[in-house]
Amino acid sequence: MDGIADMGGTPGWGPTHPPSRDEPIFAEEWQGRAFALALLSSRIACGGQNTDAFRHALERLDRAAYLDDGYYGRWLNGAELMLTESAVLAPGAIDARVRTLRGEHLEEPPIPAARTDRAPAAVAPGAGSLRSVGTAPAFAVGERVRAKDLSVPGHTRLPGYVRGHIGVVELIQPAAVLPDTNAHFRGENPQHVYSVRFDSRELWGAAAEPFGLTVELFESYLETIS
Repeated sequence: MDGIADMGGTPGWGPTHPPSRDEPIFAEEWQGRAFALALLSSRIACGGQNTDAFRHALERLDRAAYLDDGYYGRWLNGAELMLTESAVLAPGAIDARVRTLRGEHLEEPPIPAARTDRAPAAVAPGAGSLRSVGTAPAFAVGERVRAKDLSVPGHTRLPGYVRGHIGVVELIQPAAVLPDTNAHFRGENPQHVYSVRFDSRELWGAAAEPFGLTVELFESYLETIS
């Protein structure tokens, strides 16, 4: 979907600062706990492992929840959203617990009943996302293709900055679960995946610094050039 998470290629964010090799994985102790809680919460909310559903939760956060709380704060906010939508947590339960810990002694929301209005398509831990499909790839290495210019209301892994632009297929990757449907528990729908190389000037105009950018794109994201 088109939201705060689709930041790739957008101006105004300044230079990136890659971490140093000796930088700790978690700069603060709470970050490691947040990481573990988010992974566990995703499995509880989805009935199993579904990375795409968790990514969709992240991209539906508002700007403050996505940016201001930092990377692992974002993971906690996404986990809370998933648990609330799955009725594992009552709305406002986290805020109420925080106020209680601060000594405000407010009544916490009751534990809600489990939801029965959806049956998550769980993926067993360790199963991964690679699949086999019975059809031949629609595109060949060296072929010029266009990324479809789509505005997707739900989850997608089609970056906004490549939509409508032309690239060249460099490699045909193994088929994989389609995030667009898996995130919404509408089935895996595995597809071929392609590494497509775009020229920076195709994406951002003639004044852009010249370089090539390779993006992995699902087959349904691409179209032939007539």
